[in-house]
Amino acid sequence: MKTFLSTQWERLSSSYWFIPTVMSFLATGLSFLTVHIDTLINAKWARAAGWIWAGGPEGARSVLSTIAGSTITVAGVVFSITIVTLSLASSQFGPRLLRNFMNDRATQFVLGVFVATFLYSLLILRTIRGTDANSFVPFLSVTSGILFAVASVGFLIFFIHHVPHSILAENLIGRVADELQLRIERLYPDKLEEGRRERKSDIESQLPAGFAEEAQPLESKNSGFIQAIDKERLLELATREEVVLRLCRRSGDFVAEETALALVWPADKLTEEFEKKCFDAFFFGSHRTPNQDIEYAIDQLVEVAVRALSPGINDPFTAMSCIEWLGVALISVGRRQIPSALHYDGERHLRLVTDVIDYSGIAAAALNQIRQYGCASVGVVIRLLDMIARVALELERTEDRQVLIDHAAAIREDGLREAKNERDKSDIETMYLQAQKALTEEDR
Repeated sequence: MKTFLSTQWERLSSSYWFIPTVMSFLATGLSFLTVHIDTLINAKWARAAGWIWAGGPEGARSVLSTIAGSTITVAGVVFSITIVTLSLASSQFGPRLLRNFMNDRATQFVLGVFVATFLYSLLILRTIRGTDANSFVPFLSVTSGILFAVASVGFLIFFIHHVPHSILAENLIGRVADELQLRIERLYPDKLEEGRRERKSDIESQLPAGFAEEAQPLESKNSGFIQAIDKERLLELATREEVVLRLCRRSGDFVAEETALALVWPADKLTEEFEKKCFDAFFFGSHRTPNQDIEYAIDQLVEVAVRALSPGINDPFTAMSCIEWLGVALISVGRRQIPSALHYDGERHLRLVTDVIDYSGIAAAALNQIRQYGCASVGVVIRLLDMIARVALELERTEDRQVLIDHAAAIREDGLREAKNERDKSDIETMYLQAQKALTEEDR
């Protein structure tokens, strides 16, 4: 249930309709509340208060009509500006970064303010009655509408400032990096413990005898990206049926229909009912999300860097900024415990084996593509080696440093191959030696 709720919240939070809809309902409720209060307030008191609007029915209609018409017009302008911003961001930084803009609470809230003010004004407008003795003017409600209109002007000014601020490369990269750090803290909550990291050989040794030969595949009924996996549910099912489940895929992987999602042992326990219950623990979609997919959060930064290095843009400084933030992520992951792939029941029987990305996989996601696309830029090559040298000083495990040693060697090799000037080659070699020294330093 927790995985289901987090998946649904991820979808809602990255939509432009959710917050404006919630604010519209709140505006509707507020309109009924203020009108009810108006029915309890004496008109003479309202006029004597001074700060409450105290005009006649025609004046109230005119004011509310003006507010409603202007706010819905400005809401259309805000929406148009937002669409232009999304188009610009898509072409400049990549379509996968659109999710970050659509997840922008400021834009969602500004849209909600104008829609809610429009709806509130319309609902108050309908309560104004005639000009005879039975006339009714909701003085407090009209005053509230005026205050909402004034607030809307303030939000419009804020929005005009916010839009150009949000598409600055440095600010965008910072937001993506903040989300990456948040995902790291959520997916890897435990601090680093003593001892080596869990290896594939450790996992294989814990599997039951004959697992590889006898296990039966649990096949996918859909094609698409795995957006989330409810591991708690799978562990509960495996414990109840006394089976061992080994996942063949992890969140972020693309799966074709009728390909294996997991292996089930013993095979005779894979009934149609059990298969259906297990399949319901996998959440599919047409795109990846960072909910359980740390690689996707890394790929967003990598995409900005790679696009910046393309011949059409040729902006190595943006790529270097991404490299710095990726270094922060590599340090953060290096200080944390990678979750175990082995999950046991209450009696310490192995029930679930997950597909966990290790430090090597995270480093590969962060460094490989930038190295491949940026090897022709000496500045990018040197910045990569410099970042690795600084990350090395913060890593405690020898195996993690060995991962970066291999990447540093590959970066040096590609950089020297592409460099034409001897001075550039010397700079690359010097920085590589510094990185190698930091990575092999025993006294830390």
